[in-house]
Amino acid sequence: MSTENKISEYFETAEKCREAGQYEEAFKWYRLAAEQGDAVAQKKLGNCYFDGDGVEQNYAEAAKYFRLAAEQGYLVAQYNLGICYENGWGVEEDSEEAAKWYSEAAKQGDSKAQNNLAVCYFNGEGVEQDYGEAVKWYRMAAEQGDADAQYGLAVCYGNGYGVNKDVEEAIKWLRLAAEQGHSYAQYKLGECYDDGCGVEKDAGEAFKWYRLAAEQGETEAQNILALCYYNGMGVEQNMDEAVKWVRLSAEHGNADAQFRLGCCYYQGEGIETDFHEAVKWYRKAAEQGHAEAQYHLGMCYVEAKGVKYDTKKLF
Repeated sequence: MSTENKISEYFETAEKCREAGQYEEAFKWYRLAAEQGDAVAQKKLGNCYFDGDGVEQNYAEAAKYFRLAAEQGYLVAQYNLGICYENGWGVEEDSEEAAKWYSEAAKQGDSKAQNNLAVCYFNGEGVEQDYGEAVKWYRMAAEQGDADAQYGLAVCYGNGYGVNKDVEEAIKWLRLAAEQGHSYAQYKLGECYDDGCGVEKDAGEAFKWYRLAAEQGETEAQNILALCYYNGMGVEQNMDEAVKWVRLSAEHGNADAQFRLGCCYYQGEGIETDFHEAVKWYRKAAEQGHAEAQYHLGMCYVEAKGVKYDTKKLF
């Protein structure tokens, strides 16, 4: 049997085992194909080590096999190796090596690599900062439908990074990303409708995009959505919903939401008054440097609400 036929047989067997959930068997056959020099099998074997499928997780071994495949020009392995270098997974963290491998995959048309290379140029990580190059690679990935790149291109147009500032173009790319479910793009598009930036001011549309982002866990969107419900902006006023969303944001560490939740407990808005809970949330926000929360927490000590009176907390 020729080497080519062996590789084909090994790889097909591995794929069938994987589909059947027989990960250890799949690993064995991927290894046999990889040892014959097959780049796809080397990348698959790297995945097994990376995810711990059929073998103990080992990032160093994963990077080793990604490199073998990458050096043969396999773009997916090049992208994966770039990720390893960016995060220090199995190799020493090295932004220049990360950019190098992203560049290799990007030149072959991989949209994720193009986006990551754009980020490298935007931030000057592993390459000299160059907004023009960032725009170039963002655009290539964005035109392939990459939502992260569409958002990145929107940022460039919105701020004039590497291109002439163009709010209409910024909204165009922001909307494309948002429509694909990019949560932060949804939040920012909500802000645009809220402020009338690049679009006609529309509280209903703002609420719609805030809600979509909030449902995906964007803490800023959750906090703003709570305000929408609290004030009846773009939606009927609903204190129960307001408290629900401000709590979600607060629990994810948003200082402003923590302060607002403290106020809800203090004032009994949408929830039963509870000074101890108010102090708890004021404190969380205050410890993050939230000035209003610091003031309100101080007043709680002055008024002995939720805490014992303590002048030591005042000076």
